[in-house]
Amino acid sequence: MAERVPSRLATLVPDAAPKFLGHGTHSHHLPHLIYVAAGSATLDVAGEQVLLADQEAVWLAADLPHSARYSPGSLVLGPLLSPTTTPPEPVHRLGSVPALTAVMTGVLGAAPSTAEQVAVFREAIEEVLAGLSGPYFALPMPRHPVAAAIAVEAPLSARPLDELADRHGTSVRHVQRLFVSETGTPFRQWRVRARLNVAIDRLRAGSSVRRAALAAGYETASGLQKALRREAGVDAESIRSVRRTRLTS
Repeated sequence: MAERVPSRLATLVPDAAPKFLGHGTHSHHLPHLIYVAAGSATLDVAGEQVLLADQEAVWLAADLPHSARYSPGSLVLGPLLSPTTTPPEPVHRLGSVPALTAVMTGVLGAAPSTAEQVAVFREAIEEVLAGLSGPYFALPMPRHPVAAAIAVEAPLSARPLDELADRHGTSVRHVQRLFVSETGTPFRQWRVRARLNVAIDRLRAGSSVRRAALAAGYETASGLQKALRREAGVDAESIRSVRRTRLTS
C-alpha cells in the first residue's frame, strides 16, 4: 500500500520536515494544538504517552514539554493558539472532531502565509475549541469557604453528604442551605450535574460510556445513562451526536 505522504516528498522542504517526521522534546509559550491530518502520531507529553490516529487531535497547555514520532506517510499540523485559548486540562485529548477536521482541511488547502491569513484560520480553530471546553451544565460555585470546599470534593468523592459535612465541621442542613442560597440549586442536584460535567467532558473526548461513568463516580454505564436522561434528557450517544452536529453546522 502506497504511503499517503511519500518519504521522498516529506523531506523536500527542510523547514516543513517536522510536519512529516516528528520532532524532539521542546515546548511553546502558547497553547498548542496537534492534529493528525494523515497517518498516526505518538507523543510524549510531560511523561505521558498520547496516541493519535488519523484526524485525531490533542490540545496542549503552554510551556508543556513534548516530543513526537509519526508513522511513515503521516502529516501532522501543530498550530499555536492565542494565549487565552487554554485547554481545560494540560493535556486535553479531543479525539476526532468533524468541525476541527473541516478547518484543518481548509488550512491545508489555503496554506495561509501572512499574519492576517493565519489569524483568520486561528480564530476558526479557536471557535471550534471553545465549543469543546465549556461545561455542559453551568454550575455556580458557592462562596462560603466550607461550601466551596465541599463543592470541590463532592463530584470526585463517593462519600455521602453527612460524611462530607462532618469532615468540614458543619451540619448537613447548613450545607444544604448554603447551596440553595448561593447556587440556586439543591446540593444533591448540584452534585449530580457536576459529576455529569465530568462524564460529558470524557464523552466529548472520545471515552467509552463505561470509562466516562467511572471517571464521574458511577459504578455502571447504565447509572450514567439514567442520570443523563433525567438531568439532560439525552443519552451518551446523543451527547456525541449533538456536539458534532452543532460544531459542523
